[in-house]
Amino acid sequence: MTDWEIKKTLGQCCGTGKKFAVGQEYFAALIETPEGFERIDFSVEFWEGEKPDVYCYWKTKMAHPGRKKKLFVDDEMLMTFFERLAEETEPERVNFRFVLTLILMRKRILKYDSSEIKDGREIWTLRVTGENRSVRVANPRLTEDQIAQLSSQVGEILQVDM
Repeated sequence: MTDWEIKKTLGQCCGTGKKFAVGQEYFAALIETPEGFERIDFSVEFWEGEKPDVYCYWKTKMAHPGRKKKLFVDDEMLMTFFERLAEETEPERVNFRFVLTLILMRKRILKYDSSEIKDGREIWTLRVTGENRSVRVANPRLTEDQIAQLSSQVGEILQVDM
């Protein structure tokens, strides 16, 4: 399994290079690179003017450097990211999606329904809470250590405590 090196916010707009003020809203985004996902940040003004092409994004605020971060990524953003990974076949992305599945199950957004073996792989069927639809997820049979490592990486990418 490949580790992704995810940078924390640099505190400035990737498009303009201008530093964010404490409390300033900005967009954090994931872009695809040959090495995996990379997190970059954009000021609201740059974002609204340029509409950068990104894989996934969320709006946040620049934290005070001396205070403990209380950043929150909403459930809709997690589901959007989860759904964007649905057709991925690369092992790292399948693993990443599976960890997102576990997080969404813990948040009671997805509920386990059943599983089946298809082409030698275990496929879970889960119901989306409050919706009349199901999703399917490959279980890559990760170890507890792999799940913990990927959960930490998800937390670093999204700047939240998983």
